[in-house]
Amino acid sequence: MKTYNNLVEATNDLMKRGYTENLSLDGDTIGDKAKDIQMTADDFEIDEFYRFEGASNPDDTSIVYAVTSAKYNLKGIIVNAYGTYADNSSSAIEAKLHHHQVSHNLHAEDRPTA
Repeated sequence: MKTYNNLVEATNDLMKRGYTENLSLDGDTIGDKAKDIQMTADDFEIDEFYRFEGASNPDDTSIVYAVTSAKYNLKGIIVNAYGTYADNSSSAIEAKLHHHQVSHNLHAEDRPTA
């Protein structure tokens, strides 16, 4: 996984690498409004993710997800709040996005140093 200094740098690089669809969390689905696609948790895979804390408040955290869907033949980006502004729904989508792999493989800057 690469290391990025901020959310904009991460999304710009992911877009250059082919993650061009702008995806959004829509309740129990991930949506691509431009293509009128609604994906369930089984329809996509999380390829990479990067967590960023807000400059003034560590509770203002966002995670950028790079996802692919073989079913819909797309690569896209989801930006989701984490922490204070997170959507704490109990859907399968949220469970996948906040699965233990995300918790244990945080952005490089969040990892403890030896």
